[in-house]
Amino acid sequence: MMLIGYARVSTHDQSLDLQKDALEKAGCEKIFTEVGSGAKADRLQLKEAADFAREKDTLVVWKLDRLGRSLKHLIQTVNELHDRRIGFRSLRESLDTSSASGKLFFHVFGALAEFERDLIRERTQAGLVAARARERCGGRPRLLDGKKLQMARALIQDRATPISDICTTLGCSRATLYRRLDLQSTGLTGGPC
Repeated sequence: MMLIGYARVSTHDQSLDLQKDALEKAGCEKIFTEVGSGAKADRLQLKEAADFAREKDTLVVWKLDRLGRSLKHLIQTVNELHDRRIGFRSLRESLDTSSASGKLFFHVFGALAEFERDLIRERTQAGLVAARARERCGGRPRLLDGKKLQMARALIQDRATPISDICTTLGCSRATLYRRLDLQSTGLTGGPC
């Protein structure tokens, strides 16, 4: 059973010394270090640390935010470690998934994150239903409303005005004009919005 440390700072201006000292004091035999934003998906040293770890080893970080760029990513990473029977420990939060209380804490953490995602999804759906009830939709406003489409049809049928001039007058591209005219002719207007 080996303790494997992982330390990360966001920029070269920051120092890894504090994290490395804490990881060494905790008994980490090998420490992987990295300089890079936590938002980056491809953190090579974190991947190397996880690949280096064997069953019953423990990956140790100084603080939770050193491991995951978001709660979802943090939970995903720890679950991947768990699937490989590798423990996880965060020194600052006193979290250790190899203990029963650490596992419980982490599962509660994961459940709260899932609950938050469900609440956001429900609020979004409720907002969309309310907007549709008021005949409002999100997205970009249409460049060509009914009056502009009628004007475009009249100008096109007249054939005296070039399509490029019609588009300039209406403030739209040729593709938009053709697409809206085609939708109008087939009866597909895209609904009330």
